[in-house]
Amino acid sequence: MIGLENISANNGWSISVLGISIVFSGLTLLSLTIAQLHKVLAFLEKKKEGPSADNKREQQPLPVVETQEDKNKCKLETLSICQREIAKQFQLLSERCRKPLSLPELLTLAKRLGVESPHSSINCLLEKKALVPDGEGYYFWNL
Repeated sequence: MIGLENISANNGWSISVLGISIVFSGLTLLSLTIAQLHKVLAFLEKKKEGPSADNKREQQPLPVVETQEDKNKCKLETLSICQREIAKQFQLLSERCRKPLSLPELLTLAKRLGVESPHSSINCLLEKKALVPDGEGYYFWNL
């Protein structure tokens, strides 16, 4: 016996169907487990925080209201030491660029000179309002 006759004689078809169903069941179980994993992690985080975490959130003081001018001005005290260093690096790089700054040009120059993670660094400077848009697609320093 050769080929398909040998498979039929030795229960090959039923074994292959059983194998396929085992693999399919395993993959289904794995996908359901991954889909519900966020609920388990949220439960564990809640249990880890304890019941006093809700009370701490309620007792936090209200934030101080800032004027619009204070919000727009980036203060060096709000930047960490690492962020200050990043700002200094990018200010030095921006001296080579034309004024006002073009972010793609600044990114290209930063990549060429080997600045570590330039996209996230510029994003951090934008969030801290150290780099401010001028409304025409360019940016200027706000330090």
